Amino acid sequence: MEFKEVVKNRYSCKKYSGRQVSEEKLCAILEAGRLAPTAKNLQEQRIYVIQSPEMLSVLDKLTPCRYGAPTVIAVAYDRNNVFTYPGNKYSSGTEDATIVATQMILAAADEGVDSCWLNYFDPDLTAKAIGLPENEEIVMLMDLGYAAEGAGPLPNHSNRKPLSETVKYI
Repeated sequence: MEFKEVVKNRYSCKKYSGRQVSEEKLCAILEAGRLAPTAKNLQEQRIYVIQSPEMLSVLDKLTPCRYGAPTVIAVAYDRNNVFTYPGNKYSSGTEDATIVATQMILAAADEGVDSCWLNYFDPDLTAKAIGLPENEEIVMLMDLGYAAEGAGPLPNHSNRKPLSETVKYI
């Protein structure tokens, strides 16, 4: 699929069939994350693929925003391996994990796999539940699978503000 079509047509799927993503497609999605740019090429992202019914059930209890996908990808970063920006206000961890996650979401769409960015959860409880080391910070969960029959974008999916409302030339 052409990149413009991937970006235009991708939506946050909120209803999944039980169909599992093939190992080949999952590897392509994970590879897109591996190739994502990171500050100073530190590659501090840590990716967890969650597919066991037991762990998916645990996640279901931690967030009301899981939509039944057979795979969840947790994206975290290693706090001990980040670049701190001037002013000591920000580090590269969250932004790099976000870039990695975004590339995986777009790669999933390119592979014909549906996804949804999940961020309505307590990061500390979730990190503990999935067994992340103390030095890792979870940024997001991603439902990954195939849309159930009748699923589709939200009614307002195509509503976009014009560039004139979101972009300023200085």
